Parts: sequence; C-alpha cells; structure tokens
Amino acid sequence: MSSVSVFCNYIAGQWVEGASSIANVSPADLSDTIGHYAQADKAQTEAALDAAVAAQPKWQESGLEERYRVLMAIGDELIARKDELGKLLAREEGKTLAEGVGETYRSGQFFHYYAAEVLRQMGETADSVRPGVEIQTHREPVGVVGIITPWNFPTATGAWKIAPALAFGNAIIFKPANQVPASAWALTEIISRQGLPSGTFNLVMGPGAEVGDLLIHSKKINALTFTGSLETGRKVAAATAVNLVKCQLEMGSKNALVILDDADLDNAVECAVGGAFFGTGQKCTASSRLIVTEGIHDRFVAAVIKRMEQLVVGHPLKEGVHIGAVADARQMEQNLRYLDIAKNEGATLAIGGEVVTEDTEGYYLKPALFINTTNDMTINREEAFAPIACVIKVKDYEEALATLNDTNYGLTGGICTQSLKYATDFKRRAQTGCVMINLPTAGTDYHVPFGGRKESSFGAREQGTYAKEFYTVVKTTYIRS
Repeated sequence: MSSVSVFCNYIAGQWVEGASSIANVSPADLSDTIGHYAQADKAQTEAALDAAVAAQPKWQESGLEERYRVLMAIGDELIARKDELGKLLAREEGKTLAEGVGETYRSGQFFHYYAAEVLRQMGETADSVRPGVEIQTHREPVGVVGIITPWNFPTATGAWKIAPALAFGNAIIFKPANQVPASAWALTEIISRQGLPSGTFNLVMGPGAEVGDLLIHSKKINALTFTGSLETGRKVAAATAVNLVKCQLEMGSKNALVILDDADLDNAVECAVGGAFFGTGQKCTASSRLIVTEGIHDRFVAAVIKRMEQLVVGHPLKEGVHIGAVADARQMEQNLRYLDIAKNEGATLAIGGEVVTEDTEGYYLKPALFINTTNDMTINREEAFAPIACVIKVKDYEEALATLNDTNYGLTGGICTQSLKYATDFKRRAQTGCVMINLPTAGTDYHVPFGGRKESSFGAREQGTYAKEFYTVVKTTYIRS
C-alpha cells in the first residue's frame, strides 16, 4: 500500500485495507481526485462471504423493532446529509448537484419505506383438506445476498437493494461499480455505525472481473441481485444457475416515448427532453426513441430543438447547469461512436452532439437529437446510454405502438396524448414493465414494483412490497390440533 490515505473495504465488522487501491477521479474535473479506494482480492472476498454466512442467523433472529430502528436511522442520516452526500455523488458520477441531492434524499426514503415494511410482516392461515389440521404460511430470509450495483445511480440502486435485504433479515455482500466507490463507501460508513452483528453487512470494492466474478460463482450466497448491462447480466444468470442461486437482473433498455397528434405540445416536449437528456441520458429508463405521428411531427421537432437550445452543459456543481458530465472516458468514447454510427446510417443530426470544453478538463457532450431515423437503425436498436435521442416518424397510433414494441427490450414506455381511448389501449398493449402516460419515461416511485420485460429484466420485481418475493422464501407449516 502507498502512503496515501485509502478508504477501506468493510468486512466482518472491520475496515480492511485492500490488496491494492485505485484513484477515484471526477469525470467533471480530471484534476479532482475524490479519494483512493481499496480493491479487494479473492481472499478478502471469501472472508466477507464467510462472515456473512456466520452472521446471517444472528440478524434473522433480531427483533422486528431492532430492524426497524436500524433502517430508520440509516434513512434519517441519508436525508439529513443529503446536501453533503449529494455533492459527493455529483463529483464522482458527473450528474448535476440537484440530481445528486435528489438521489440521496430518495435513498433515505427507501430505508424509511422498508423500515415500515419490517413491521408489516404478516403470515396467512388456511384450513387443510384434512380434518383437525391447520396450515400456516410465513416468510423467512433467503439468507446471504450478493448485491452488484451500477455506476449511474450509485446511492439509490444500492439503497433499494440493501434496504429490503436488511429488512427481511438477510446478510449482505455489497459490490459497487468501481467507477463510483465513494458513494458506496459513504453509505457503508453509515450502516457500519448501526450495531449490526459483525458480518451482516460487507463492502467489497474491486473489479467485476475478479470480485464480481467470484460472487456470481459462489456457493456461499443464496441470492444475487444485479443491475447493469445485458451482456454481463447473461453471464450472471448462467453462473448463478449452476449453483441454483436465486437471481434477479435489471439490464438494458431501449425505451420509447410516443407523441400523438392530439398531445399537449408543451408537455410532450418537456417529457421528451427530460426523459431523454437529464442525467446525461445515463438512465436505464431514458427515452432514446421518440416516436411521433406525422400530424404533429414537424411542430414537435421544432419545439424540442428550441428547448434543447436552452439546456446548459457544464460542471455539475455549477449553478444553472442542466446536463453534467459523461461518466468516464470509456462512456464518452462510446457516445461519440454512436453519433458516428447514426450519421453513417443516414440519420440527420438536427442539433447537438458536440464535445463541450469547460473550465475544468472533463467529459462533456451536448445532447443530440437525430431526425429522419427508422426503427431498424443501430442507434434505435442498441442502448447507447448517452444524451442521444432519435425521432421516428410514423403514420398513426397503431404504427407507433408497433414501433415501440419492436425491440428486444421492455423496461419503460410512454405516450403523450389527450385521448382516454389511446391511453387505455396503450397501457394494455405496450410490452413494457412500466408505462408512463403524459409523463417522462424516466422517473419512478419507491413504493411500487419496478422492472421490465424481454431482455430488460429477469426474476422478481424490485421495490415496493414486491421486493419480498426475492429477499424471502415462503415456508408452509401443517399443525394437527
């Protein structure tokens, strides 16, 4: 280890130096090193797994009010420190300060919600077909849970997985994305002060190829929840299947927003711009396909361009900035590659797509809008995870719906219309897990299920009461009176 102070992993109730460390550099300012973060090796990851296995029965036996207290305290501190931790999040991920603060506040709400769920755990009874026999069903913890989170929502994604896992009595191995260790470490530090049995919660930072790979192949875990790319998700599913480990995957998307001729134009523009570009387009719920019927097409495109001209790209901590930095050099390179692909396939760049020079050296890109695109173009088939949106012109509602469903993904889908008929039909026929009507495709609540269809999701839904389907197992008991 170097003489530089390093933020450690958290294993078996202790802060542990890693086998090595990495520098966490802000994508908004390459001279801003947020800190150096430990990198776990195989031995440390195995130690964390062993600690979780040993601790889980103790946490399972804890009283409901103790779990309630722990989750409430975590939520309280996240909300109380939302400005401080939101700034840290914005520095390391590149999203605007307002988005960072909002994400931190929402993370606290997840812990508050599941604190309440702790006290709502109810079983059921049933009469047996046999006289004199009573049946009871109740839920128990699934056991040791591996949690692997992405870089785009480093606090919120961790929160909506960690909170229900703890609420239902499970032990945790938490592996965050290596691009954003600071937010994960800050959340872990809060959790470390709540008096959990040693080993109940473990943080192992490190590369997916080593730490993540060990977790997904481990026989010591009972369930693994992953949010990330489709390619990696397939590997996770294959690896966990070998050991019959319960698996939950949230993966790619290619969301669409439909704008019909009768839409409120101002609202449709706000839905499109907010859903496609805020968060630098780095949201799994972003609407990168804008499917527009021909009667409103020209007016909509003109209005979106006018609105995009008002967007300010810049350092995420500056006032008045709408779009912060791209996450890292690799993501920036991918964004530029997709811009070239779209142009080479014949799409027309209506506005944006230029690299922006800021006062600080970082990764900045103006949001881009392409027109004259078709749904079979690469830019409309693959997830770019970028501030890039493509307009697809269609004849009518039926063609719009067919175009929306013509994708391998199915996370969110939206429609802007003043017609109850079309809104109702869309709700039923859109092949997505979440449907938005006169709202941006990006933006979901914490107390209801979240997830998609097709190649977007696999396994039980996340969030709300539906989370118990993944983090618990059902036991049926027969009693002779």
